[in-house]
Amino acid sequence: MIEVLVVDDDVRVARVNAAYVEKVPGFHVAGEAHNAAEALRQLETLPRLDLVLMDHYLPDDTGLAVVQEMRRRGHQTDVIMVTAARDVSTVQAAMRHGALQYLVKPFAFAGLRAKLEGYRQLRRTLDGGGEAEQAEVDRIFAALSAPSEPALPKGHSPTTAELVRQALMSAGGPLSAQKIAERTGVSRQTAQRYLKLLERTGRARLTLKYGDAGRPEHRYVWATRA
Repeated sequence: MIEVLVVDDDVRVARVNAAYVEKVPGFHVAGEAHNAAEALRQLETLPRLDLVLMDHYLPDDTGLAVVQEMRRRGHQTDVIMVTAARDVSTVQAAMRHGALQYLVKPFAFAGLRAKLEGYRQLRRTLDGGGEAEQAEVDRIFAALSAPSEPALPKGHSPTTAELVRQALMSAGGPLSAQKIAERTGVSRQTAQRYLKLLERTGRARLTLKYGDAGRPEHRYVWATRA
């Protein structure tokens, strides 16, 4: 099993990402951390750790600062950045500090699964040892470039998608489009459009609330919630 540490400042997001990891064969979540200090502490205390899914925006430092400190302490644990940070300078810094992959939020399970499966293939290739001809080198680098999930449909904003996703994930139960609109500041029609997208991609479930009269209210719940 590949042992994984999930690092995200949002407890609920960390749990969702951990649930995603556990759904991929061959991967096991060894721990979760919600700030830089906790991530570094778990790196020191966990008996075995192969991979860190690292958020960049942490309350006490950045994810890249954690990666730098990991390397300074001699930890060679592999890192995949999983973050909403999409500026080129951060992506470039992640590459320079040895991050193997960079997954931009928001993403569906398919996006993370592709990265993890690529990483698993990389491990299998490298575990073979020996010398590598050009074809083998090409296979190693191909494993690192596993495709991500498809982009958002035309006319959909990644920022709005993340707002709706976070509102639904952090909810204590099913929410209507109107409630999501109130929590995110978007219109009810916009909230409804993004909720339907989450439902179509399997990240949200539609439930119906029946009142005394009239049409039932459509409400949505995050699909990975127990």
